[in-house]
Amino acid sequence: MEKKIIIFIPTVSIGGVEKNFFLISNYLAKQYDKLSVISLSHEIKHKLNKKIEFIGPSSKIFEKLTRRYKFLISLLYLVKQILLNKKTIVVCFQANMYCVFICRLLGAKIILRSNSSPDGWSVNPLKQILYKIGLKLAHGIIVNSQDFKKQLKKKFNVDAICIYNPLNKKDIIKMSKKRINFNFFKRNNLNIINVARFEDQKDHLTLLKAVNKLKSKIDFRLLLIGSGSKEKEIRNYIKYKNLNKSVKILKNITNPFPYIIKSDVVVLTSTYEGLPNILLEAITLGKFIISSNCSTGPREILNNGKGGFLFRVKNYRELYDKIIIFKKQRIKLNNKIIYAKKMLARFDYKLNLEKYNRYIDSFL
Repeated sequence: MEKKIIIFIPTVSIGGVEKNFFLISNYLAKQYDKLSVISLSHEIKHKLNKKIEFIGPSSKIFEKLTRRYKFLISLLYLVKQILLNKKTIVVCFQANMYCVFICRLLGAKIILRSNSSPDGWSVNPLKQILYKIGLKLAHGIIVNSQDFKKQLKKKFNVDAICIYNPLNKKDIIKMSKKRINFNFFKRNNLNIINVARFEDQKDHLTLLKAVNKLKSKIDFRLLLIGSGSKEKEIRNYIKYKNLNKSVKILKNITNPFPYIIKSDVVVLTSTYEGLPNILLEAITLGKFIISSNCSTGPREILNNGKGGFLFRVKNYRELYDKIIIFKKQRIKLNNKIIYAKKMLARFDYKLNLEKYNRYIDSFL
C-alpha cells in the first residue's frame, strides 16, 4: 500500500497559519503523488492545487458549527482515512493533541506543525501535563522560530526543527500594487497600521491607549484591519476616547498590502506569537516596524531591535515613546529598514519550502 500524506486543518480563516498552509500544501502537491487535505472549510478548494484531494463534507452547513465541533467532525474523517491506509503520515496544523493521540492509537505517523509560542497555550497546569505527554508522542515537530524551539525544549523537554514561514516576496509586492480607493491616511499625518485578528492575543487596547496619549502631541491616523471577538470592546474604547476621526476599522480585507504601502509605520502589539507574518510582509514592503517584544518571533525577525523598535508587552507608554521617536527621527531610522530587509533572506520562500519537503521525506 502506497504511503499517503494528509494535511489536517479543520478550520481555515484569514491569518498567518492559513497563509502558510496554502503555500506549504501547494508546494508539497508538486513533490508527492498522494496528498490530501482534511478540512471543513469548503471554500478553500479553489485555492488548492488540483492534485490535492480535498476530504470533508460536501455541504457548507458544517461551517456554521463552533470550532470544537469542527475539530470533532474533522477528526472522524481522519480516523476513517487512517483505517483505510495505515501508512498515512499526518501533518497537523490544528488540534495537535487530539491528532497525536489518534494517530498513535491507530498506528499512523504524525508531524505537528505548531504556530504560536507555548506562552499562549500552556498556561493551564492540566494542559501542561497533556502537552508534556502529547508532544513526546509526536514523530516530529515543526516550529517557526528558533526562540520557539528553545521554549519547547525548556518547558517540555522535546526537540523540534525550526523551519521559518516561507516568505513569497514576489507575490506580496505584486498584491501591494492593487489600486484601492482609500483616503483615510493623510500626507501630513503619521499614518499607522495594525493588521491582526481582534482577539486577546493581539492586544489592540495597548495600541489604542498609546495613540490616545499621542492625540495631544501629533496628528495621526490609525488603521486597524481585522475582525474577531474583541471588535465591540475595541469600538467602544474608540468611541469613549473620542478617537473616531483618527482611528478606522476595516473588516474582511483579504489583501492588506495596498493599505500597508500607504502607511508610514506598522505596529504589532501581540502578547505572544510564533513568527508573525505581518512583520515579514511589512519589511518586504519597506515599512518601519514597532513591535511588542513578545515571545516568540518579533525579536528574532528584528534581530533584537537592529531592524526596528521593540517595546515591552502591554506597555503602552513605551509604545507611545517609540512612536514619538519614529516621528522625530524618521529619516535617520531608514538604516533599520534597510537592515531588516537584508535579513529577510532567512525566510526565503523556496529555501524554507524545500526544508519542509526534506523533513517530511525523512518519515517516508
